[in-house]
Order: sequence, then C-alpha cells, then structure tokens
Amino acid sequence: MIQIYHNPRCGKSRNCLAFIEQTNQEYQIIPYLTETPTFNELKEVLKKLNLEPLELVRIKEKIWIENYKGKELSNDQIIQAMIDNPILIERPIVVKDGKAIIGRDPDLVAAFLD
Repeated sequence: MIQIYHNPRCGKSRNCLAFIEQTNQEYQIIPYLTETPTFNELKEVLKKLNLEPLELVRIKEKIWIENYKGKELSNDQIIQAMIDNPILIERPIVVKDGKAIIGRDPDLVAAFLD
C-alpha cells in the first residue's frame, strides 16, 4: 500500500495526493502535522528515502532559522527537531514497497509508483 505524508495546505502535497488518487492503488494519508511520526518512524522514513536528516528539513522555515540554523546538531537532534516541529519535514513523502521519495515532482512520483 502507498503511504503519503501529507500537508493539505501545501499545493505540491495536494497535487501529489491527486495524482496518487488517479492511480487506483490503495493508499493511506498520514497527516504528519497532526499525527507526528515517532522518532523511530521518522528514522525509518529517512532510511527509505536514503537521506540524511538535514536533507529532509525545510531549512527556510522560520522555526528552523530562528532555533536551529548555524548550530552543530547531531542527526538525532535534527530528527527530534522535526518531531518537535513537524512543519520542518519536507513534503510530501510517498512510501511504497519499502522505499520512499519526496513527491514534489509528478514525473518522479509516476515513475516511483509504476
């Protein structure tokens, strides 16, 4: 089953969800802003994305700039920052068959779900 970490206020996330809906595949929406992933869940998503924690952070968000930018943070501290402030998590994230991508590009999502 496809999972999408979704923010309904984000246009890229809404477009990605609309695309997934058109595939007629089963999917689950994870509203990560209100149902924040646990530390271990986010660590697992990072593993599926094959990314370092900082690569998943929206570094232009005000919260990041004011509280974390320029600080020496461990990977675990960066993950915790995303859990404490889920708006920092890049979106949408699409998970399928043990792999994941950041679904901002419809063409990449199409290839991923094929």
